Amino acid sequence: MKRPAWICALALIAAVAPPASAQTTRIATETVAVFEAPCAVAPLPGGGFLVTEKAGQLVLVDAEGDRRRVAGVPAVRAAGQTGLHDVALAPDFAQSGLVYLTWVAGDDGGALHLGRGRLDRAASPPRLEGFETLWRADPSGGRGHPGAIIAFGPDGHLFLTSGDRQLGDPAQVLDDARGKILRLTAQGRPAPGNPFPEAPAVWSHGHRNPYGLAFDAAGRLWSHEMGPRGGDELNLITPGANYGWPAVSEGRHYSGWPIPGHDSRADVVAPVLHWTPVIAPAGMIIYDGAAFPDWRGSALIGGLRAEALVRVHLSDGQSPADTPARAQEVERLPLGTRIRDVAADAAGAVYVLEDGPRARLLRLTPEK
Repeated sequence: MKRPAWICALALIAAVAPPASAQTTRIATETVAVFEAPCAVAPLPGGGFLVTEKAGQLVLVDAEGDRRRVAGVPAVRAAGQTGLHDVALAPDFAQSGLVYLTWVAGDDGGALHLGRGRLDRAASPPRLEGFETLWRADPSGGRGHPGAIIAFGPDGHLFLTSGDRQLGDPAQVLDDARGKILRLTAQGRPAPGNPFPEAPAVWSHGHRNPYGLAFDAAGRLWSHEMGPRGGDELNLITPGANYGWPAVSEGRHYSGWPIPGHDSRADVVAPVLHWTPVIAPAGMIIYDGAAFPDWRGSALIGGLRAEALVRVHLSDGQSPADTPARAQEVERLPLGTRIRDVAADAAGAVYVLEDGPRARLLRLTPEK
């Protein structure tokens, strides 16, 4: 007997919903500072943070939580989900002082930009000296979030997520920067050895809106992205791979109309883990600190919809080529607030950045 559609839908949700966490770490939280609609946080060597606010402010926070606005930041298009987005320190920041930013600027929805400048903390006010735009998405335009997440690889190259801007189709067009993960030099040019001669900056394609990007200890690159209606994804990123959007998804259209699953196409890569109901993932680190020894090697993912810090155990990998990759959610720490970004400092303390107005940067430590 054919089952009714609503029963099939419930069976699908039950099949992919995460099991109850086997453990919940007891944590203490402490407010470091408060921001207006922040997007990203980068801990600084020796203490303190840089935090972006969507409206276009870069804020320098010292170890005591005192805030100073940083000058020399580019003008942004702060509308809807766009504005000033990620902040990342150069791998040689201790010597160069270079800080990388992503932002959206321009007309007709604007274009994703990448740039960098040298942080002068001694200036009054502190500023980014010699700020320059390194890369700009082409073509521009669209709606919604641009992705805009930066990660530096073991090879020193810069990886950048670029969302599809709710347009869908550009994710499958190689010479369109939207819906891609890019691999660039530190100067913003296409890195040598990328897989597509016709699209020299592209590393992988078929992405919707990747909000998290991080390398693990084995050098494997992980990314997560929000699904449409269901189907949030955690992906292991390999060069030249097609992750299927918008042709396939583990979710549905917002209208409820179905989308073929990844198993319907042999030429696309399926997510290692997916969530329905969604967690709305935002921000991610692969933790290797001392404060939470049981978390080492786990992906720590912020949950906007889940209002939690989601811990995912990643299968051990001795090299980026290890297959099959496996991932399992093992813990969901409820925080009662939408989490926009996740970071860790050199001492292993974990930080989560709330979303929205009067949002806190929280320090998480083991409860004593």
